[in-house]
Amino acid sequence: MAESPAAPARLRDRSATEALIVEAGERILLRDGFPGLNVQTLAAEAGCDRKLVYRYFDGVDGAVERIAARAHASLVRYLDAVPASGTESLRCFARESLSAWLGALRASPLTLRLMAWALVESSPLLNRIEAERSAVLQAWMRERRPRLRTPPAGDAVAVNAVLLAAVQHLALSGGARPGVGGVALDDAGWARMESALDQLLAAFPD
Repeated sequence: MAESPAAPARLRDRSATEALIVEAGERILLRDGFPGLNVQTLAAEAGCDRKLVYRYFDGVDGAVERIAARAHASLVRYLDAVPASGTESLRCFARESLSAWLGALRASPLTLRLMAWALVESSPLLNRIEAERSAVLQAWMRERRPRLRTPPAGDAVAVNAVLLAAVQHLALSGGARPGVGGVALDDAGWARMESALDQLLAAFPD
C-alpha cells in the first residue's frame, strides 16, 4: 500500500517542532539559566502547545538531554580541531590536554550553563550529563595520548584531576565574573592563566 502523503508531512512537522523546542531550551538556559526552564516557559519560547513537550520529550528532562547532546557535540568538534602534537612528554601532553579542554569549555557557553546547573543541583539526569561530558574528554585523550609511562613517584592522576577541576572552575568563572583571585579574566589574564599551568605542571616528569 502506498504511503499517505500526509505521513511524511507529519514526520517533517514533528522534526521541525522538536528542533524548535530544543533551540528554545538553549535560549532559555543561556538567557535565564536553569531556574527559568520548565514546560511552560519551554513551550512559550518555542511557540507550541505544552502537550508537545510531553509528547516528543516526555517533559523537560528529555529536552535537556537533547540540549546536552548538542553541547557535547560542540566540544567534540572543538577538540577534534586541535592539532595532534605527537609529544612523548607526559608533562607536555597534560599541558596540551588541559589547554584544549579549557578552550573547548570557553567556546561552549551552553556547556558552562549545564555545568553550573550540576553544581547546585543533583539528579540522575544531571549526573548522567556530567558523566557523558567527562567521557568526551577521556575519549579524546585516549585517542591522542602517546605511549607514556606513569611516573613511579607521586600521584600524577590526582595532580591531573586537581588541575582539571581548576581549569573547569576558571571556565565557569570566565562566564560569570570579571576575574578570579585578583587576576582579571581578559585576554591578558587568560594568558597569565596559561602560563600558570606551565608552572603547576612542573610536578609532571618530562
